[in-house]
Amino acid sequence: MTRSLLAFGGLALCLYAAVCAGLFVFQRALIYLPMDMPGTPSRHGVPEMRAVAARSADGLALAGWFAPPRAPGTPVVVLFHGNAGNLASRSFKARAFLDAGLGVMLAGYRGYGGNPGAPSEEGLFADGRAALDFLAAQGIEAGDVVLYGESLGSGVAVRMASERRVAAVILEAPYTSLPDVASFHYPFVPVGWLARDRFDSVSRIAAIAAPLLVVHGDRDEVIPIALGQRLFAVAAEPKRAQWIAGGSHNDLWERIRAAVIAFAAARGR
Repeated sequence: MTRSLLAFGGLALCLYAAVCAGLFVFQRALIYLPMDMPGTPSRHGVPEMRAVAARSADGLALAGWFAPPRAPGTPVVVLFHGNAGNLASRSFKARAFLDAGLGVMLAGYRGYGGNPGAPSEEGLFADGRAALDFLAAQGIEAGDVVLYGESLGSGVAVRMASERRVAAVILEAPYTSLPDVASFHYPFVPVGWLARDRFDSVSRIAAIAAPLLVVHGDRDEVIPIALGQRLFAVAAEPKRAQWIAGGSHNDLWERIRAAVIAFAAARGR
């Protein structure tokens, strides 16, 4: 009996170690779910936008979509999208901002939408900087730039706003850190030790001086609202939040669209 128990325990330990090793090796394949980018801005309902190339510090030419605002000095919304899809799958959000007269930059990530490279935390930060540098080269002032980070992209938005002056920041379904999200989905795994990409927003958000809007649904099945609330709690003023009753991870837009557009247009004032 003792030998059988020891053998069973040894087998269970080996299986657990194999699961942990698999998660460590393949974690980026679980985090980043890129798609190629079919078609053009016109095909996806935003003919005002044009495909542009933002060059990262490590030499990658990253395709993004850009449209200037209707009037000079009007805010430009820079959208950092989540872990899945591509720019085309965010064209409906771009359409709403454009209809309000705002400029829009859909920032491209490495490895997404046919872009070169492979996604990683530091890579996406470099891509975010490239998008902001592109806008600066177009004559867009920092005081006219509004960052909008959704889901995974909230970590990019937080990092950019902690490094650079911007007009305002909007975070949709944000998180404290990627290991905290992973712990929710894999509570039996020591993800704090295994995580290579951390997106540690909770340690940086207090450095943001711009007005902040956080929106999150209380039925979010991907990123628990508790993580968004913890992040909001440590953010500096001025800040405001909208906690959406019944909102899940992928159905927030119609519930928050008016508030988000108003916040962006007013630069959070």
